[in-house]
Parts: sequence; structure tokens; C-alpha cells
Amino acid sequence: MKPTEQKKNKKKDSEKRVAGSTAQIRDVVQKVESKTKSSTPDKRIRKILKVLKKKDKEEIVQAVLEKYYDSEELKPYQAELIKMQRHLEKTKKKMVILFDGRDASGKGGTIRRITRYMNEKRYRVVALGKPSEHQKTELHIKRYIEHFPHAGEIVLFDRSWYNRAMVEPVMGFCTSGQYRRFMKKVVVYENNFIEDAGRTILLKLYFSVTKEEQARRFKRRKDDPLRQWKLSEVDLQAQEVWDDFTEKKYILLKKTHTKKAHWYIIRSDDKHLARRETMKVILNSVRYKGRSRKLNFTTDPGIVIPGDKELKLMKKQQKKYGKSLA
Repeated sequence: MKPTEQKKNKKKDSEKRVAGSTAQIRDVVQKVESKTKSSTPDKRIRKILKVLKKKDKEEIVQAVLEKYYDSEELKPYQAELIKMQRHLEKTKKKMVILFDGRDASGKGGTIRRITRYMNEKRYRVVALGKPSEHQKTELHIKRYIEHFPHAGEIVLFDRSWYNRAMVEPVMGFCTSGQYRRFMKKVVVYENNFIEDAGRTILLKLYFSVTKEEQARRFKRRKDDPLRQWKLSEVDLQAQEVWDDFTEKKYILLKKTHTKKAHWYIIRSDDKHLARRETMKVILNSVRYKGRSRKLNFTTDPGIVIPGDKELKLMKKQQKKYGKSLA
């Protein structure tokens, strides 16, 4: 095989992986479904197997195996998360994890994988909607603090108080004065959280998806009736205001990545890798008994980027292209 063909095949395989194994199977099956009209799923499957080409069968088998092994690869880390959860409960420590980033960057799916086998009594997922008229008159961060964990508990915020640093100023949901006050004071607030005799652990995760992959995921949401509920007015404008979000991301990292409260950027075009590496970041944030000695906890530097390093990358892009691209 020629080098150019190898490169094309490698790119094609990478695109298939990003698209997801279920999507791969759906694409293959839909090619032949019109030839297999049948009333029951069993008969339909048998007919599809007869008309499928060898190449298509191999593609389906590969997709199924990828899905299986992706799931299996996560399980040891999910088991470690249970150990960590027990440790937090025993030591009465609290963990706050922020999941922020662009729309369709995989935050919700990652949260579901993280919490899948956890003790439901010892964690909460918080996804706040629009503030009420009464809440608008209060300190912006107050409604988030009200959901903070008790001793021995984990709270995962699906979008956090950093909405005011990203979505709200870009979409015009807050004034420039409100944005400036928040950016000026948020680090002080966070220091107060974590200056708690070491009892509170704060993790800030920013999920970073490329513009092309975000567009592909939006199209999938638009075309899939099971996902259409995810497509909001903000989503519909996200591609148009891409550069505005990038600018706010740069300021976010510059002002709020601190020694006490780091940002971790998670490259999330490949959802499976983003989920696995996020689990590693969480597990590395606390020392707990019974930690596996065989499991690899070292994060992939191509997926997990510390906030200060991401800032340097964005500065280089500004010099080279006149703007940041991430």
C-alpha cells in the first residue's frame, strides 16, 4: 500500500472512531435496509446478513468490537472511582467538579460514564437552568454554592458559575459590568472554598471540541429525533460566535487558572479518550487507599492540557494567525 493510501485510510479510520461505533453500524445497515422489508427484527436481521457485503460485515464487527473494548477499558477506572468515593466518605472530604466548555463538547456523556457505577447516595449532578427573577438580584455564584457537597459527597456541575465568563457575555445574557465584576472576584471566591482545612477539592475541567466536530454533532442533534431536545437557541448560534467564545476562553484561562485551582483542558473530539482521560484527572486529584498498581493513571498529553500550557498555545496561535483557533 502506498504512503498516500495509508494516510487516507488512517484518516478515514480516525473519522469513523470520532463519529462513534453506533453511527458506523447505522450507516452500513441503512445502505441495505431498503432491500430487506420485513415485519419482525429477527427476520430483518437475517435478510440484512444475506445482502451485506463482506466489507460491510467486517465494518460492523469492527464497530461492535470497538464499542465493547471502549466500555471495557473504562471499567477499571470506574472501579477506582468507587474506591475514591469510599475514601471521600470515610475521610469526610468534599469534591466539586466543574464541567465547562463549548456546546456539544461531550460534558454530559462524560458525566454519565463517571457516575455510572458510583453510589447514588454520595454524589449529585447539578445542571442549573436560567436563574429566576429573584436569583438575578443575588450574587451570581450564590445559587451554585447552595448545591455544594456535604462531607463525603461529590457534586458534578454540568456547566458552572463560569457561564458568566463564557456563555452569558457572548450571548448578551449579562452586562459588561456584571462580567467584569465576576472575573475580578471569582478567584477570591474559589480560594474561600478550598481554604477549608483541605476538606474541599475543586476540579475545573474545560471540554474543547473543534469547530468541525461541533458542527457535525449539531447536525446529528438536528437530524436525530432522540437528540433534538439537546439543540437550543444558544447551540444554533454557537458556530457564528465561535471566535467570540475563543476570546472569552483565553481571558478565562489568563484570569482564573491559579496554583490552587487549575484548569484542565480536555480535547474531546474523540469522546472515548476524553472520558477515559477525565477519569484519570479526577483520580489523580486525591490520594486514596487501595489504588491499583497495575492501572495506568498517567494522562495523555494530547488529550489533557493544563490551563497554563493551553494559554501558551493560544498565544502562539495569535502570533501566527492573528487569532486563537481552539
